[in-house]
Amino acid sequence: MSASKPASPPEPELSRRRRRLILAICCMSLLIVSLDNTVLNVALPSIRRELDATVGGLQWTIDAYTLVLASLLILAGSTADRIGRRKVFKTGLVLFTLGSVLCSLAPNLTSLVAFRMIQAVGGSMLNPVAMSIITNTFTAPRERARAIGAWGAVVGISMAAGPLVGGLLTETVGWRSIFWINLPVGLAALALTWRYVPESRAPKPRRTDPVGQLLVIALLGSLTYAIIEAPSAGAPAVIPFAVLALLALAGLLVYEPRRTEPLIDLRFFRSAPFSGAVVIAISAFAALSGFLFLNTLYLQDVRGLSALNAGLYMLPMAALTFACAPLSGRLVGARGPRLSLLVAGVAMAASGVLFAAFEAETSTPLLFTGYVLFGLGFGMVNAPITNTAVSGMPRSQAGVAAAVASTSRQTGAALGVAVIGSILAAGTGAGAHTPDFTGFVEASRPAWWILTACGLSVLTIGLATSGPWARATALRTARRLEPSQPRVPADSRTS
Repeated sequence: MSASKPASPPEPELSRRRRRLILAICCMSLLIVSLDNTVLNVALPSIRRELDATVGGLQWTIDAYTLVLASLLILAGSTADRIGRRKVFKTGLVLFTLGSVLCSLAPNLTSLVAFRMIQAVGGSMLNPVAMSIITNTFTAPRERARAIGAWGAVVGISMAAGPLVGGLLTETVGWRSIFWINLPVGLAALALTWRYVPESRAPKPRRTDPVGQLLVIALLGSLTYAIIEAPSAGAPAVIPFAVLALLALAGLLVYEPRRTEPLIDLRFFRSAPFSGAVVIAISAFAALSGFLFLNTLYLQDVRGLSALNAGLYMLPMAALTFACAPLSGRLVGARGPRLSLLVAGVAMAASGVLFAAFEAETSTPLLFTGYVLFGLGFGMVNAPITNTAVSGMPRSQAGVAAAVASTSRQTGAALGVAVIGSILAAGTGAGAHTPDFTGFVEASRPAWWILTACGLSVLTIGLATSGPWARATALRTARRLEPSQPRVPADSRTS
């Protein structure tokens, strides 16, 4: 295939002010995508009551979005590298904003789930493409790490603003209004992108891989369906979907290495830091989604708090995430990812132990301590995930590498809600429209141990994949991916 010329000017031609503006525009896209999930979590009890939904139905309102997002992120990243990142980014903003409007008009749960999938199609074109734009705009390793830290801080903003804004809107206007806030942000980001973001493409665009794409959709969809529906449908009904997931995984492992330009380049996983970033992303975001799902239902359906008060209760967690994300970005830029991952793993595991072993839900001081620890841990983990995933990789593969990292996040989020929600549904009345939450604390104990294990995974995998041996594997992998370049522009401390 003939190489197409990049449409963007070289990075030195962009002024510092222009680069910062591009970062702000990309952060706006992350804001509406991540804010959408945090505001929705607070509104779940209201949605359950108005639309007569089961716990499984609530799981699907979240997982329909994250599944479609995870399934299409890699395709969106490679497509953006091929036809133009700005073009795909603008299309994503339009679809996401349209999907948000449709969600606000949903007459029933089925329609809401379908419209959430439209949102996800648009969302799949935003985060990985925006990260690719950032990677190609900020090429100096330390400057890039700081930019990624600012990007990660947006997650903290969404966690801080989401529960409060979502709770206020749910109480005063109704849960449908939580989707309206995406409209002004999406339109503003679209106008600014049109004016300021330069077009860019990979020097060597990748071909499409429809078979690989179908296998990814089959793997993620069937696995999540089996987990969510197991408590209500039983093992015989979900075993075929579990088998389909295994077959799809086997198909990916056999088919993808045979393609010249696969959807998922399995050679990426020869880099220990990249592989570690994938596992850490799945673990951290599974913990986050499970944590929010459990606490939203507990605060409103067990403690009887309003949506707004439930949002205020979770503010300490959001504030720590917001404060620690840029700090982690600077720390990664100065000292590498190891310390950030160490703090993140210890804090997230300690938070899970408080709930699993000491029933932190039943004590307000312990509850807030658990929130603070989790916010600290999650705030520290996002920057090293992103930086480790893209550092050391050739810039021509930035879109695909960033998309794999984003896919790992969304896969973790989907699995977290599926697994934790199914454990809760089994303990409180699977499939019931009015589940019995009186035994919530006891029913959720196994879920909290799983979240503790996720924190320990962040700790152990982070330590194992951030040393000199791991960095050497990243450099060797980058040379294999782009052998024509004698040197790979990577900071040895952050690759």
